[in-house]
Amino acid sequence: MATFISVPLKKSSEVDLVKPLSKFVTMNYPAGEEQTEYIRALEELNKLRKNALGRPLDKHDSSLEILLRYFDQLSAVEPKFPFSENQLCLTFTWKDAFDRGSLFGGSVKLALASLGYEKTCVLFNAAALASQIASEQNLDSDEGLRAAAKYYQLASGALLHIKDTVLSALNREPTMDISPETVGALHHIMLAQAQEVFFLKATSDKMKDAIIAKLANQAADFYGDAFKQCQYKENLPKYFYFQEVLPVLAAKHCIMQANAELHQSILAKQNKHFGEEIARLQHAAELVKTVASRYDEYVSVKDLSDKINRALANAKKDNDFIYHDRVPEVKDLANIGKAALAKATAISPPLSQKFTDLFEKMVPMAVQQAMGVYNQRKAETVNRLVGTMREATNLCNGVLASLNLPAALEDLSGDTIPQSIAEKSRAVVSKGGLQSIEQLIRDLPDLMTRNREILDESLKMLDDEETTDNELRSKFNQRWNRTPSGDLYKPLRTEGANFRSKLDVATHADGVVRERFNTNCDMITLLCKSEGELNAAIPSANPAKTLQGSEVVNVLRSLLTQLDEVKREREGLEGEIKAATFDMTANFLAAMEQDRSINEEALSLSQLDQQYGQYNQKVQATLRTQEELLGKVQTAHQEFSGLKQSNSEANSREEVLKKLASAHDSYVEITNNLSEGTKFYNSLTEILLKFQNKCSDIVFARKTERDELLKELQQSIAREPSAPSFNAPAYQSNLAASAAAPGPGAANPTPAPRTVFQAQQQTPQQPQPTQAKVQQPPARPPPPSFTPQGPTFNTGPVPPAAAAPPGGNPPPMAPPGQAQGPPYPSYQGYPGYYQMPMNYNPYPMGYSMPYMPYQAQPGQPGYPGAPPAGQPYPGYPQQPPQQQPYYPQQ
Repeated sequence: MATFISVPLKKSSEVDLVKPLSKFVTMNYPAGEEQTEYIRALEELNKLRKNALGRPLDKHDSSLEILLRYFDQLSAVEPKFPFSENQLCLTFTWKDAFDRGSLFGGSVKLALASLGYEKTCVLFNAAALASQIASEQNLDSDEGLRAAAKYYQLASGALLHIKDTVLSALNREPTMDISPETVGALHHIMLAQAQEVFFLKATSDKMKDAIIAKLANQAADFYGDAFKQCQYKENLPKYFYFQEVLPVLAAKHCIMQANAELHQSILAKQNKHFGEEIARLQHAAELVKTVASRYDEYVSVKDLSDKINRALANAKKDNDFIYHDRVPEVKDLANIGKAALAKATAISPPLSQKFTDLFEKMVPMAVQQAMGVYNQRKAETVNRLVGTMREATNLCNGVLASLNLPAALEDLSGDTIPQSIAEKSRAVVSKGGLQSIEQLIRDLPDLMTRNREILDESLKMLDDEETTDNELRSKFNQRWNRTPSGDLYKPLRTEGANFRSKLDVATHADGVVRERFNTNCDMITLLCKSEGELNAAIPSANPAKTLQGSEVVNVLRSLLTQLDEVKREREGLEGEIKAATFDMTANFLAAMEQDRSINEEALSLSQLDQQYGQYNQKVQATLRTQEELLGKVQTAHQEFSGLKQSNSEANSREEVLKKLASAHDSYVEITNNLSEGTKFYNSLTEILLKFQNKCSDIVFARKTERDELLKELQQSIAREPSAPSFNAPAYQSNLAASAAAPGPGAANPTPAPRTVFQAQQQTPQQPQPTQAKVQQPPARPPPPSFTPQGPTFNTGPVPPAAAAPPGGNPPPMAPPGQAQGPPYPSYQGYPGYYQMPMNYNPYPMGYSMPYMPYQAQPGQPGYPGAPPAGQPYPGYPQQPPQQQPYYPQQ
């Protein structure tokens, strides 16, 4: 009686996990011990997959442990890598567990770039293997019963988990074996079998009959639910697996109901309800009889039937002779209670007993993404503070240059180079002078062009693949059921457009820097000359020695000293701001563990305000100090200018000194801008190369997926019928019917094209169509050619002869009910078909055909006479009566 159902395993294609994941690790983690450890972990993950899916698994706990460990590792690694079609694309291919395929098409399979799909299929295999292990247990021992109940409940829970998560994990229609309706039906089957095991355990432990009856009744309900799930689903009954399962479920439902009635009858006997006992036993006997008559080849109920019949006979005997209790109708009996002990095991990783995460030190992708956004916010905050200080410094330098300070205070003699101008000249020469700027300017276009080429090449790969995808989609229409490339590449195209806009902005900025260089090129060239050449180039003026030691000069020098201190303070602040660091990983991990999500914006803004708030206050203080000092400088300079002697030579000298000071400031700024531009282009090149690799990987994955889908479409087309069904002409159907049931007047029934012709003896006076003597069954002769409108007749003169051949030898007869069909070629090893004589009519009924007498060839003897009635032809092999045609029938 103990027939249990197990689920077959799915089969997977081999996938190399090491290469794409290692590429991601090397691109996103710095070289060192951490990167090496992650790559080693990837190799272990690949070995684990091969052990779990790349070999046949024994029906043992150790094999199930490997599957569960792989599932746990997939669950742990899923949030740590960006598995998706447009990022880290890994295509997993699995075959349908129930589809046996066909001769030409093979099994149905599905390939998806989804780790959720891989997890779903692995969990399905774990459920299937658990059901197989449970079915192998020895149910005569307590240990075997406990193990079977455990594994059936695990299988039920895994299948229920798949039912609830498969659609969200795949985002497309799954194969039939992991569809919600299929795994839902299998879940009910496993749950029913677990309940039956609890019933067997209770029976083995000799528990109270009331409890056993409730357990059996609940098992019957579970089997009934499973039967309904399998029978009333649209697609399930077409599978051979479920065709075999349905009778077992129906039988188990009746058997469990019979067991419930049997044990409830014992309880009724104990309560002295002898009529109820007989009614329940009769009902149980009917249920077992139904199983024996309908499902005997699937489940044996002989022992249970004998037990029930003996109990029923004894109960009837006692009631007839002693109790005379009324036997109620089955519908009037009280319902048997239910006790559901079997429950689906909740699926919450880790499921394996000795699981250790290979990537324990790697933070989840959500944390990595939050860290990326936080670092971007931090960079924006730092750039804003540093940019504010640099703008203030440039403003200060510009104001002082316009006032010719401090050169005006140092140039009181009027015929020597001011000290500040000499220092600026030496600074320009020490930084490379004009040549360094020109080299940087020449390098920028090459760097920019290289970046544009990488970006264009990356987007071209996407364009070409999308064009191919669209062409195939328009060709196959609904059959091309994969994600459109246009939808899949939207994030990449957005990222590419962002890169292009950055390149456009950078190109415009390069033009501004180049224009500024051209404006200050002459003065920068002058600063690069020697001290003597520089002094000669500066116009001389009348001395203003009377201003030396005056109060206004001392005030200006004091103010300029204070401005220099403000500049130095800003340089120190800039270094502190850039050096400030804080690791937000712990904060994001804590938030994710607590709330299952990360509010990155709130956490980042709070931390940045706490970290850079004090620096922002210091920057604002330097701005206020500079503003006050510049106001005092301008006031003092007005007084200084009024005291100086003004003439054209002095004005010309002062103008040149202003330009030299401004050229120095421009040189410093242009050099910084060009250096930052070079750094930007080099950094962008690395980013664009990663972007190009990402595009290349996804295009390669899409091509692989495309080839797999094309192969599947070819197989599906091969499985389809080559032509639509068609109806034979009406006259053929009528003739076939006449041949199947000849009447008294039908002396010559119509043959079919596939008739096996037998030799007939002809008399010399009435020659018949020539038949060759053969030693083997002949090949089928070709049917007469005809058009759909009707048969083609001989247009020669028609003599007044009978339409059918005379004599007692009718033409060959077709098997009854045999359909007309296309001609078949001769079988290898058989001689070719033998030609019929001219004007031989295989369709004589209803048509008047001329009879042409047989013309013997010169030198050829005639045919022997016909043998007596009932005698065989001499020399011909005889065939057994009612022999089937040699040709395959349609």
